[in-house]
Amino acid sequence: MDINWLGYSCFRIRGNQAIVITDPFPPGLGYTLGKQTADIVTISHQHPRHSYHQGISGEPRLVKGPGEYEISGVLILGIAAYHDAVKGQSRGKNIVYLMEIDGVAVCHLGDIGHVLSNEQAEEMGNVDVLMLPVGGVSTINAAMGAEIIRKLEPKVVIPMHYQTPKTDRELEPVENFLKEMGLGQVESRPKFTVSKSNLPISTQVILLSA
Repeated sequence: MDINWLGYSCFRIRGNQAIVITDPFPPGLGYTLGKQTADIVTISHQHPRHSYHQGISGEPRLVKGPGEYEISGVLILGIAAYHDAVKGQSRGKNIVYLMEIDGVAVCHLGDIGHVLSNEQAEEMGNVDVLMLPVGGVSTINAAMGAEIIRKLEPKVVIPMHYQTPKTDRELEPVENFLKEMGLGQVESRPKFTVSKSNLPISTQVILLSA
């Protein structure tokens, strides 16, 4: 499986049977989506920066709510969550997606604004790769992200939705999260390739360049 970060909360996940795009964003926001084709598009919430499926070709199936799905050999569990820490009263709802792709459990937290409850973490079960917002402001911050990691114990963590020179959003930088995790400088890479057989034994943070 190949994972590319396209910016904000948008990833391109290429498995053996399908391509998944998460939370696609519209043009003109600093990042470039480019010409993307997918079989599946997941949408965590109906914000323009997270739901621009019109920019994805290939007539993908849209997944935008809680429930269980099986599309093109990919098993998807959508779990209801919130975009804030007051049960949606401030920013509304958010969907967390747990996807099994090529035998690897990939979790995309969307714009989650709270630490997962024990019940939510239990429902998710095993998580191999966790896509985690860490920029604060409109999502969880570095400390809350570290708490979610302690609950889920993923093998790989890929930070997303943080301040970079390309974004027009005022978010916290990823360095805050790295410091929270007790890490120094982490070299970013353009792509992360992973399979069930080469997952790390303990949690590893992977930085991807958009």
